[in-house]
Amino acid sequence: MPMDPLEIMFKGGILMWPIMLCSVIGVCIIIERFWFLRRAGIDTSEFMDTIRQVLRQNRIQDAIDICNRVDAPVARILKAGILKFKKSKEEIRESIEDAGQMEIPRLERYLSALATCASIAPLLGLLGTVQGMIKCFAAIQNKRGQVNPSDLAEGISNALITTAAGLTVAIPLLVFYNYFVSRVDNMIVEMEISSSELVDLLTRHQGDKEI
Repeated sequence: MPMDPLEIMFKGGILMWPIMLCSVIGVCIIIERFWFLRRAGIDTSEFMDTIRQVLRQNRIQDAIDICNRVDAPVARILKAGILKFKKSKEEIRESIEDAGQMEIPRLERYLSALATCASIAPLLGLLGTVQGMIKCFAAIQNKRGQVNPSDLAEGISNALITTAAGLTVAIPLLVFYNYFVSRVDNMIVEMEISSSELVDLLTRHQGDKEI
């Protein structure tokens, strides 16, 4: 006969509550990161085509306005470089790197917490199982071996609930963590490629600009 979730919580013992807390925290982080990364993600190739076309016409202010209209990390990084268009290549690159150091932590925010929840949930489950098994063997010792097998089976079953709960929480959290890390890494690579191209665009004909 299947047990309802509340009954499972009570049978699993006190360690079911921190496991449930890991689940709640993980779900909140997943929802927040989905929303944030969806807003941060743009078609970088199309965006760079527009910036490239505008900069080749020396329309610096138009390029800045385009970056202002796009709410994405790559746009803010490129804007930092465009604002230094009259500076040397090293200064432009340094400005872009400074902007990147501000944007990358925003992309990686809460991912360490998600990884922590995915890591400790199965450990909490294992700890709960060990505690349950200790209680079972203590009961056997107290009764000098005169234990009803059905009672022992029930105790072991309850002890294993925490392990099952910990794995149930940890597996999806780990999958989402790896997904977010992969997505952030791809965005960082796109920003690095776009930044390098921007530096070349701004410095290629630097001496010929008349703004």
